[in-house]
Amino acid sequence: MSRPRHGCAVMLGLFFSLAVVNAQFAFSDPSSVHSVSGQFVVSSTAGGAPFFRSPAAAADTNLVRLEPALLAVAAERFKISLWHELGLAPDTAWSGKVFLVQHPARSPDEPVNIVSSPFLNRWDYRVELPDVLTQTRYARALSAVLLLEIANRAAGSEHSAEVPAWLVDGLAQQVLAADGERVVLSAPAKKPGGLPGGRVDQTAHSFDPLITGRRVLQEAPALTFDQLSWPTDAQMNGADGGLYQASAQLFVVELLKLKNGPAKLRRLLAELPAHLNWQTAFFAAFPDDFSRPLDVEKWWAVRVVNFVARSPGPRWTADVSRDRLASLLSVPVEFRADSNALPTHAEISLPAALQNLDPAQRDYVLRIKVRDLGLVELRLAPPFGGLADGYRLALADFLGGNGNRPAPDGPGKPHSPAMKRQVSIGDTLDKLAALDRRRREAETEITVLLPGNVETPAP
Repeated sequence: MSRPRHGCAVMLGLFFSLAVVNAQFAFSDPSSVHSVSGQFVVSSTAGGAPFFRSPAAAADTNLVRLEPALLAVAAERFKISLWHELGLAPDTAWSGKVFLVQHPARSPDEPVNIVSSPFLNRWDYRVELPDVLTQTRYARALSAVLLLEIANRAAGSEHSAEVPAWLVDGLAQQVLAADGERVVLSAPAKKPGGLPGGRVDQTAHSFDPLITGRRVLQEAPALTFDQLSWPTDAQMNGADGGLYQASAQLFVVELLKLKNGPAKLRRLLAELPAHLNWQTAFFAAFPDDFSRPLDVEKWWAVRVVNFVARSPGPRWTADVSRDRLASLLSVPVEFRADSNALPTHAEISLPAALQNLDPAQRDYVLRIKVRDLGLVELRLAPPFGGLADGYRLALADFLGGNGNRPAPDGPGKPHSPAMKRQVSIGDTLDKLAALDRRRREAETEITVLLPGNVETPAP
């Protein structure tokens, strides 16, 4: 090769190398935060966040307030939890980098954009998301990009995969329900005037990851497989009362229960880049279970009926439910008339506990009450089940969470919510008073209806 040609080839090669390097790191900046595995690179654009500082956003416990350092940790945790659902080990090798770029939020329903870009023999991803968004949108964004990364790992993929919405949202809801305390790390809310408030770590952990879906699907029929395949924007954003999200979560959970279910879902992801639509990839991944959409619909209908029919146990009778709820709403205490006297045992009401117990004891007792009310509400006869849910939510709002956080081992143990208060004692007392009035009315009604309590009119 002559010198001029050789020099031209070197220059072209150098230009190409620089272009590739620039394409790879165009998403990053010097102040970005890298996650522990290096897969996630988190950065933030400068500027104010008007929605972040609004009173409505500061009081909404369903909102996640992102900051780069916390997001880098939360994204890694979310990845491990999602991989666990799919049967992948935590040390599984990943391929594509994920660049999380957060910007000041302008509204609570601002969309999240995901851009897939080929780089050498892999795909990289840029996720543009607002720094304040709902838990559902936050989980959906991480679930979508992680599933894309798994699907596009096959070398030589000419186009990015199309991941079905039901798989994205189903796994997102399952991760939130099973491991929400670890995968949702929210920055401190802003008080009026721009001062930082207490930090809120949202949680969706529960004894039953499907308890929210169970409540929804007991009130409305689950979506069909065809409806899950083509959800509307309103359904995906929760405008249907959570029916789509509950249906998607249950559909994914039931697929995972099939023989080799996690492996088949991984095969579905691997098949996606080779197909023009996800439906053909789905049937290629589940050949032993389904051969046509009608097979899926029949199987799904049976699974829904069995799920709705199952309950934590037989429902108690009205009088047992009344007594059980009353016992849960009382707080056992002991006190001494003087330092040398024996302790006297007594019971006080929840309002009395709110007003008279010291903060550590009070919050410990309330967390136990939130847990116990959640465990029994599905076994209580109407209307006491609904009342139990009302009491649970009122206490959870006061504690600053959604009511599913496990109780600590004792007063002063971890999870103390002293820095997470969202609702005042006065507002909580008003809620409890309203619930007490409804409970007394319900108790009066069942007392009249119970056998032997109906007065016989005089002749």
